[in-house]
Formats: sequence, structure tokens, C-alpha cells
Amino acid sequence: MTFNLTRRGMLAGAAVTVPTLVNAQGKPVFAPNSSILNGRTYGPDAPPNTYPDPDIILLDPSANDIFIGHSSIKRVKTGFEWAEGPAWSSEGQYVVFSDVSKDIQYRYIWETGQISEFRHQSFNSNGNTFDFQGRQITAQHYLRRVIRWEHDGSMTVLADNYNGQPLNSPNDIAPHKDGSIWFTDPYYGAQLAEGHPDPGIAIFNPKGLANPNIGNGSAGIIGSQKQVRPPSIYRWDPSGRLDVIVEGKLGLVPNGIAFSPDYSKVYFAWGTGIDVADVVGTKIANQRRFTDCDVDGVHCGPDGHRVDVAGNVWSGSTSVPGYMGVTVWNPAGRCIGRIRLPETCANVTFCGPKRDWLWMCASQSVYLVRLGIQGAAPA
Repeated sequence: MTFNLTRRGMLAGAAVTVPTLVNAQGKPVFAPNSSILNGRTYGPDAPPNTYPDPDIILLDPSANDIFIGHSSIKRVKTGFEWAEGPAWSSEGQYVVFSDVSKDIQYRYIWETGQISEFRHQSFNSNGNTFDFQGRQITAQHYLRRVIRWEHDGSMTVLADNYNGQPLNSPNDIAPHKDGSIWFTDPYYGAQLAEGHPDPGIAIFNPKGLANPNIGNGSAGIIGSQKQVRPPSIYRWDPSGRLDVIVEGKLGLVPNGIAFSPDYSKVYFAWGTGIDVADVVGTKIANQRRFTDCDVDGVHCGPDGHRVDVAGNVWSGSTSVPGYMGVTVWNPAGRCIGRIRLPETCANVTFCGPKRDWLWMCASQSVYLVRLGIQGAAPA
């Protein structure tokens, strides 16, 4: 049995191209008990994994620049219901993320490695980010609005309606260097587990059986109780103006959103793939398909994503075992690498003092892996 990867190449930054081993007859075999497909275990009591990590998969030579051989995927904590919306505070040195279904926002302190409740109740917060002033911005499913936490601890509502029509359930957020905040507004907060349903017949209450007031009487007191807008992407201007960037429809719903490093392009999950458009002032132009998110003929459904300093798009992948995790797409829309996880990954962010770690919110667990590249700021 021989390795097809040299130690020198590994230490220079190479990860693994599957298959990683071949036998004397040249037929591929897999390292036992190392891959999620071969019973890999995670957590503090799990045995150490081999370098390079067999679940970090290179699909293009350029991926040597973004992965390092001496890094292994680590499960930081499990036991969540639906982990989502991670963001890195460079000033505070912590990761904030949401458990949408548990209605709790958590914080991971970098120095101690501890996770604790940050905000409970979070009003089913989903996406989070930090603006260029270091202020946390949060999308709240339950109250169907986007808010900003000020440095003095007060809270400002940035958007809860468009021309008098209530928002649906803001989902993911991206700050622009011009001070604007862009966010997606799909339907998902109208589910019982992620917010509250609309009264009567509605998309997530098709028979009208769900009662939005059971369990929390504040439904509709602050924030809308009825979704009336098409799923859309919005731009909030520092003047307070809210503009529609693009409108969707049933089956074509926006989700994750992120800018290119120079802010000339915006990427957004659009239906079953990811679209990209040119940013022209306060609007977009030339919207086109960036990727259908298919790898090896398998669909890796996109959710939240972030962009690194080279312009690669790191996207959470909703797929079948072996393709759950993270997909990495170069600026041309070609998949150059994957991170396999044992769970569906909803969202990611770059974190750590150098922003060279990838934090992955994957269903019931959160994971970390160190990279060979930094994330574009702010995280």
C-alpha cells in the first residue's frame, strides 16, 4: 500500500484527494476509522485523527493554497437543535451563533474555548454579522425584523417593514463598506420551530391549524403576524431607507448572502443554487448563475456562505452523507474543495485572531478547522 501524497506536500499545505490510498494493484482503498463514511467519531474523547484529514478533499490544485495538511476537523460542541448564523467579533474575540429552534443565541469565547448562552430569548434569531464599527446585527425570525446592538448595550431596529408592508423573516445579513446592510427575507420564520406561523391559511400553515399565540403571547405585538411580501433581498441604507434589491417567488427563495472582497459583487443563495450579481451603486446588475451546487452529480444544497480574501465562496452544504458539510467554489464558480461533515451544514464564518479558522454550524453541532487562507472582513 502506498500513499499518493508526500509528507513535504502535506506540510506545505495539501489536504487529501479522495481516494487517499492505493494498494499494490493500484486499486483505491480508504483509511479505516478516519472518514465519516467509515465510523469516524468526534468530541473530546475521540481518538486523534490522522494528518492530513481525510474529510478535507481537494478537487483542484489551487485548493493547496486554502487548506493546510496539519489541521483536523474538530467538533466543538453538540446538543443543539438547529445551529445557524455564526459571526466573528474581531474586537471581542468571540463567535456568536444562533440555535434558531431553541430560541437561544450562544457565544464561543476564543481564549477559553467555552460556549455559553449569550441571549435567551433571542426571538428565534438566525443570521448574525458585525458591521464596520464592530456592532452586532441580527435577523430575528420571531419578530420578523433586523436589529443592531449598539456599543452602549441598547438595541436599534433597522428594518421591520417595506413601505408599510411587514417583512417575512429576515434570514442572513451582509454589511457593505458603504455602511449599508443587505439581508435576505425568505419565509422560514413562519414555521412553528423557527418563529411563529401566520394565523389562518398560509405557506407554513396550509390547513390553518397552527395557533401563533400558543407558547408566546407576544406574537404580533412587536413585529408582523402575517407574511404578505414576496421573498426578497433588501438593502438598508444608513439614512434609514429600505430598498428591494431583487424579488423572488415560491421555489425561488433567497437565503445566504455575502460580498466579494472588493464589494463589487454580491453572492446569494437563490433557489437551489448560488447567483452572483455586480454591485452598481445601491442596486445590482447582470445577475447570473454562479453555481448549481452540484458535485460529482450530487446536489449540495446551499445555505449560508462566506468569502475568503482570494474571492473563494465557502458554502454550507445540505446533501446526502458524504456530501454534507462545506463546498468551496473559486471565483469562476468551480468547486475546488470540500469539507465532509456527519451533519448538514447550514452556515459558516471565518474566525480566530487571524481569521484563518472556519466555524461551521451544522445542524446539532458546531465545528472548527484551521485553514491556509483568511476570510474577508468583517466576518
